[in-house]
Amino acid sequence: MEAPQAAITVRSALELPALRRGLPEVVTAEEHLDRPVRWVHAGEVPDIASLLKGGELLLTTGLGIGGRPAEQRAFVRDLADRGIAALVVELGGRFTELPAPLLDAARTRGLPLVQLHRQVPFVTVTEEIHTEIVNGHYAMLRSAEEVHRRCTELLLRGGGAPEVLRLLAGFAGNPVFLETPDGQLLYAAAPSSDDGSAPAEGAIGAIGAVGAVGTVGTAVPGGRGGRPSADPVQIWDRLRSRHRRSPDRPAGDQQPAPDPARPHEPHPLDGVTVDIPGGGAG
Repeated sequence: MEAPQAAITVRSALELPALRRGLPEVVTAEEHLDRPVRWVHAGEVPDIASLLKGGELLLTTGLGIGGRPAEQRAFVRDLADRGIAALVVELGGRFTELPAPLLDAARTRGLPLVQLHRQVPFVTVTEEIHTEIVNGHYAMLRSAEEVHRRCTELLLRGGGAPEVLRLLAGFAGNPVFLETPDGQLLYAAAPSSDDGSAPAEGAIGAIGAVGAVGTVGTAVPGGRGGRPSADPVQIWDRLRSRHRRSPDRPAGDQQPAPDPARPHEPHPLDGVTVDIPGGGAG
């Protein structure tokens, strides 16, 4: 089963034809170009940050940035506090080159700042990126339906937790663990495992190593205790984001499954943990 593409990032947005025509140059925080872009907004007012929700790619010619160093630093500070994905400034209108206070503030706050050396229609940029975002959401929904259908088929054929976890692990490209609210591990599945599941005793070391890196947890409705349940859409988005191949990893290069026999060995994979009410494997 093929997973949907991960959410569009600042890096992938800059590679789209509409922005490439503007000859984009990343001048600060290049290490944060993998931030997801929730939406694209164009604006020219000084208090533009108050109109945003976070995760936006902001397009501007710089008319609202201000001329004084304090205003320029405050402009970046407010955008960073709002949590936008990146700031893209088109040169030639307000600025022929970006002012130093703007660059310093963006560098200090870790905000990706991109300058466009050629004018481009902002409407074309927003249309192209929004199309990518909407298509990604549609692909996510289609894949969610496919996973639901295949899980239903597994259960109707008499399958149980090991088979379902193997299906989810194959999609996520990460180990998946089934545990009780008190942390008792029942089953585990790895994306490249031959048998797809392992008894609790054999997976304790793996879940410990993976959990140290990070897990996505969700509680199955109907029980008491355990960790709070998460929004299924958020979980699904994390699953598809984890499945995304990193830019520097060759296609088809899969990370090995955790080795249960080496419980203290760090492992780069994240994990997906599913809580169930009650205890015991029975």
